[in-house]
Amino acid sequence: MIIDVVDASSKTRNPWRLCSLNQVEEVKLVLRLLPIWLSCLMFTVVIVQTHTLFIKQGSTMTRSIGPNFQVPPASFQSLVGLTILFSIPLYERVFIPAARKITGHSSGITMLQRIGIGLFLSVVEMVVAALVESKRVSIAREHGLMDTPKATIPMSVWWILPQYMISGISDVFTVVGLQELFYDQMPESMRSMGAAAYISVTGLGSFFNTAIITVVQATTSGSGGILLGNNLNRAHVDYFYWILAALSALNFCVYLWVANGFVYKKVEGEKPQEGRELIGLR
Repeated sequence: MIIDVVDASSKTRNPWRLCSLNQVEEVKLVLRLLPIWLSCLMFTVVIVQTHTLFIKQGSTMTRSIGPNFQVPPASFQSLVGLTILFSIPLYERVFIPAARKITGHSSGITMLQRIGIGLFLSVVEMVVAALVESKRVSIAREHGLMDTPKATIPMSVWWILPQYMISGISDVFTVVGLQELFYDQMPESMRSMGAAAYISVTGLGSFFNTAIITVVQATTSGSGGILLGNNLNRAHVDYFYWILAALSALNFCVYLWVANGFVYKKVEGEKPQEGRELIGLR
């Protein structure tokens, strides 16, 4: 049973049987965001690679700067932060004004568009990572290092710089876009829950990454397996990157479909806006 706050009886009500119209609308607002939340889990899977396989990939490459210094492979994670640091001013001062002239939108692009651009860049990131890994394995094969996992492959570690930079740029779009969306579109009384929902994408995405690796290992175990053993040269990590690229591309298509039907929360005095118009699908 649904009752309006204005018509509510002064008698004590059982909260498990009765709810106000306002509570119903708040639940509907939360449920509208659930498909967006689910479609961003794959983005987190891609982010996880910067902390795991990208580091392992870089540890096998030539990391020397000068005769006495080697770049620690884990330090390349700082490139993501540096890219974000330099990208945000460019986004605010260059991208938004240019986009505003094209779209006529006060923010240049909408929150859904911002998230979508980041999801697309995550696909590009995995494609670049797969190509670089294929090149690394090819060089290892040319030098007879396929069965020497601890050997340093004569390929500069700076080859993995682009994939880290793309990761940082995608964060500027999707991560910030998610923060804005979950704060703006949550009911006012549940905005703290919106922040928690955004953070939970990162946590659950890590578990999702583990599940994907488990499935890949199980389905490829008969043919030698992917990501099995300590020899990265024979682990077919490039195949795994291609799998993630394909899954990310599929996820991006799902996101476009979900965003196409998304209706922004109505603000008093304004008409609700449909996602179809905002993401530029028509």
